[in-house]
Amino acid sequence: MIIRRLHRLHRFFLIICVIGVICGWTLAQQQSDPEFNTTVENPAYKREGPRVMFDEAHHNFHTIEGRYKPFVDLMMNDGYRVVRNRLPFSKSSLSSYKILVISNALGAEEDDDDGADKSAFTEEEIAAVNEWVKGGGSLLLIADHAPFGGAAAALASSFGVESSKGYTLDKENSVAGSPSHLIFSRENKLLGQHSITEGRSEKERLNLVRSFTGQSFTGPKESVAILKLSDTATDLPNPQSQTSVSAAGHAQALALKFGKGRVVVQGEAAMISAQVSGPENRRMGMNVPGNDNRQYALNVMHWLSGLLK
Repeated sequence: MIIRRLHRLHRFFLIICVIGVICGWTLAQQQSDPEFNTTVENPAYKREGPRVMFDEAHHNFHTIEGRYKPFVDLMMNDGYRVVRNRLPFSKSSLSSYKILVISNALGAEEDDDDGADKSAFTEEEIAAVNEWVKGGGSLLLIADHAPFGGAAAALASSFGVESSKGYTLDKENSVAGSPSHLIFSRENKLLGQHSITEGRSEKERLNLVRSFTGQSFTGPKESVAILKLSDTATDLPNPQSQTSVSAAGHAQALALKFGKGRVVVQGEAAMISAQVSGPENRRMGMNVPGNDNRQYALNVMHWLSGLLK
């Protein structure tokens, strides 16, 4: 019994150390990869593509010129017209846009400030986004592990999506030695059946998507889990927690139609970034070899803009 407890304790501290290392270099040293290829051979929109509002009004960790520059460049090369937003959401501010992208908003200026996990959005802003989506707008809401999950929880909940707000692990479906770097593939059957995973052709069909430490969600019955979590997945409330809860039946990305509009909620942000970190320029995101994250990012935008049904 003592040996078994020691084994469990050792495994727990190993997981915590892995998360600590990941979060340490993830939050402190990331920068966009200047060598990542963002060209699109056949742009979805040749001219006058959909207008995309990219939010930078809520202490966002990801910005157009910062960590999400490769994703923004990819969108623009696919024909989308991306515009930075630095104003509160309202009926008037949203009215001329087709898609709203929000990535890792915070309730405080820095992720380690008091109140960082409080709602980043006022009740009036949440109501405005809801009505805009009902009227035909499309929302890509990205909310990572703590504290980002808490900051976006109220907005997600307004669409029937509940956030775990912690850290999701699955040692059976992840990169060896990194239980929070999850693998969603055809082989492990964790890629959901949806037009986002199928694309418009065989060339756009996804086979493997990788994430890099995030949270999990549960969605309303009409939602579709794009990146499904297995029965062995668990959620840790925080890296110091000694107890985890099952994340079976949850997802790390899901899609739903809401009124006349569409919503994708994603629980991990780095998967559609292309970043390098540290003196060794360790890659994280779409620039990691062997994944289809680049096509996943394009497919998500194609579904939100209506190219994919």
